[in-house]
Amino acid sequence: MFDSDLLFAAKNLPLASCQMIPAISIIVPAYEEQTRLGDSVKQILAYIERGKLSAELIVVDDGSQDNTVETAETAALDFPDVPTKVIRYEANRGKGYAVKVGLLAARAEIAVFSDADLSTPIEELPKLVEPIQAGEYDVTFGSRALDRSLIGMHQPWRREQGGKVMNLIIKKMSGLPFADTQCGFKAFNMKKFCPLLDVMQIDRFGFDVEFLFVAALHKLRLKEIPVRWNNVEGSKVSVLRDTRRMFTELKQIRRNAKCGVYDKTK
Repeated sequence: MFDSDLLFAAKNLPLASCQMIPAISIIVPAYEEQTRLGDSVKQILAYIERGKLSAELIVVDDGSQDNTVETAETAALDFPDVPTKVIRYEANRGKGYAVKVGLLAARAEIAVFSDADLSTPIEELPKLVEPIQAGEYDVTFGSRALDRSLIGMHQPWRREQGGKVMNLIIKKMSGLPFADTQCGFKAFNMKKFCPLLDVMQIDRFGFDVEFLFVAALHKLRLKEIPVRWNNVEGSKVSVLRDTRRMFTELKQIRRNAKCGVYDKTK
């Protein structure tokens, strides 16, 4: 899945707190996020500290050319008792690739990935984690579509309608029964999900669909859960570009499934 010659660096902050294995790993993929990542890191670490959670934060910089790494590291210094790791590699590979890198670096049995803008507030984390801890589900994921009363700040009308159309297309082409596969807030039982990362092929926009598709194919128990969500300005999603990309990647997922790419794992 990963290039053997790919170079990346990881920094642990603080080292003294990294000795105990955490119960939860929180992964934040980031690309060119120097303007807002600092606040997000502080919100996550404050939440962990305030709740006395057994958790670690892993920020994965997807080849940014700005000060994304430095911003994350500086923010983490305000919370020396919460184990934090910042991983960086040189070339931009896509959000899906960054999430995979973070999941492979996770030490906890439950891993959660969150978008860097915290459009779903980190306080919604128990909604995803508790069903996995209870042994009820293996993969849980936030949804904006199941209860739209939980949406605070909506996207512009055209983008929101485009998202609804795309969700219908994803549902039709993937065969997945879910109303919203694209919300950037998902949790995984890593004992069951981590082996599936070896067969994942999508590194960019369609990786969420592939994650859920492969998990369902391997009979993992999936649960879509309504969460609070707010549109945050500064999205890097392009409706036209990413709609085209999603069509291409959905076709690739279907082709991979037909050819047995997803069938065998280590």
